[in-house]
Amino acid sequence: EAFLKWRLTPAPGRGETVRQFGNALREVKSDLAKLVTVETGKILAEAEGEVQEMIDICDFAVGLSRQLYGLTIASERPRHRLMEQWHPLGVVGVITAFNFPVAGWSWNSAHAAVCGDAVVWKPSGKTPLSAIAVTRIAEEICRQTGADPAIFTLAVGGSEVIGQRMIEDSRIPLVSATGSCAMGFDLARKVHSRLGRTILELGGNNGVIVTPSADLNLAIRAIFFGAIGTAGQRCTSTRRV
Repeated sequence: EAFLKWRLTPAPGRGETVRQFGNALREVKSDLAKLVTVETGKILAEAEGEVQEMIDICDFAVGLSRQLYGLTIASERPRHRLMEQWHPLGVVGVITAFNFPVAGWSWNSAHAAVCGDAVVWKPSGKTPLSAIAVTRIAEEICRQTGADPAIFTLAVGGSEVIGQRMIEDSRIPLVSATGSCAMGFDLARKVHSRLGRTILELGGNNGVIVTPSADLNLAIRAIFFGAIGTAGQRCTSTRRV
């Protein structure tokens, strides 16, 4: 129901809600980062960087809210032109991983919001508090801008219950998920079997080659951060040299 109203809100108006959400994140950046650190174990500087990513993506999405263009196309009928208009998909499912408990949601949700979609978010069971905090902020901004807070809906629970229901529900035409390759294979088969769409960010297995001509001081710093950044829990973590 919230989606049906939200899709009729002009895109720049949807962008204004996202803009104010980004400003709200600026005000609570330090506190939210501390919560992320408590839940994930990553160092505070990286947690603050993650919240900054949320702020940056809001700024990016706000710009896109005034660039949702469509083509006009020549018609074979005299004195007629064809117009291309993009419509929102509907309710988008977002499944995030524990290593980036808030940034992953924002990458998806900010863009979905300006496109006129509502979002149902299933966070990792290891990081529910960060998800609750972010959702509360988003809901408050929606109330201030006159949007229905239900466009940002949170569903905390296990993957066998919440995750599987989202994956199998045909009312969710797009599922964006971050996690392991095994999870991605299973999710893709089930979503695509009902002709749904997926956006998948899955695990990596990354190596570094150090050549004889390399600047070793630079290489060592890069390898060190690549291996231990976010406590080693990244899809881009360095695993072998």
